[in-house]
Amino acid sequence: MPAPLQQLRHPLLDQQNVELWVKREDLLHPALPGNKWRKLKYNLQEAKRQQKSTLLTFGGAYSNHIAAVAAAGEEFGFRTIGMIRGEEHLPLNPTLRFAISKGMELHYLSREVYRQKDAPDFLQQLSGQFQEPFILPEGGTNMLAVKGCTEIVTDIDMKYDYICCASGTGGTLAGIIAGLKGEKQVLGFPALKGGAFLRPEIEQLLQNYSGRHFDNWELITNYHFGGYAKVKPELLTFMQQFRERHQVTLEPVYTGKMMFGVFDLVAKGFFPEGARIIAVHTGGLQGNAGFRERLGLEV
Repeated sequence: MPAPLQQLRHPLLDQQNVELWVKREDLLHPALPGNKWRKLKYNLQEAKRQQKSTLLTFGGAYSNHIAAVAAAGEEFGFRTIGMIRGEEHLPLNPTLRFAISKGMELHYLSREVYRQKDAPDFLQQLSGQFQEPFILPEGGTNMLAVKGCTEIVTDIDMKYDYICCASGTGGTLAGIIAGLKGEKQVLGFPALKGGAFLRPEIEQLLQNYSGRHFDNWELITNYHFGGYAKVKPELLTFMQQFRERHQVTLEPVYTGKMMFGVFDLVAKGFFPEGARIIAVHTGGLQGNAGFRERLGLEV
């Protein structure tokens, strides 16, 4: 189903005379919400075309991607294997409990071994060990994922000036940029500290996918709140107030930081008067249970 657009009402937006809409990708698919469905859609089709019965992928213990691949396996009839960074910790956290409930087999890799996750020799070894599975990279970003993420913009049926999106591996952002083909302005909000490193990676994804260079995008790198999966009280307060005002739940790793950044940019006059902005809600809400359990945070 198309992800609906929801307009946000806030005095700050009226004061600055800008419109802000949320593209509710979190409502896109009941089992695979958000950008994970976009990234997996064509990969699942390719796995079927290759007559693969097993999906194997990589992720951390709280990975949205691990949860999504597990759900996809149950939904579409694949055996799933998750190669998890780090040692097993019992009891399992909510993400890994969910993955197991969907039938995923978990295998733990030391951080040293995990760093080989993209090495051809290591992938060949895993292929032999697990009977030639369809291997998905960490975070799910590959050319088929970029193709799926181009469709984030194809079902937007209104005029707009800016589109904003959180970024982890850069695949979703690359898909949005490729889908727009040089039109509009794209703002990416890296979840990692020092997120400027993503620029050459995104440019490489775009080159590999479309053979084109685009100048209509930039990375906004100062809303990481200390780094990946790090939170601060002002972020949690913002998320709580956002949920109460707009009835939209965010998560603190990606969408919370992105939306905080968008409102801060509005307050600072970054957007010209009359601008219409779309912020993409990429889902990832399954991770909130882990924050509540691990840190006692109300998210």
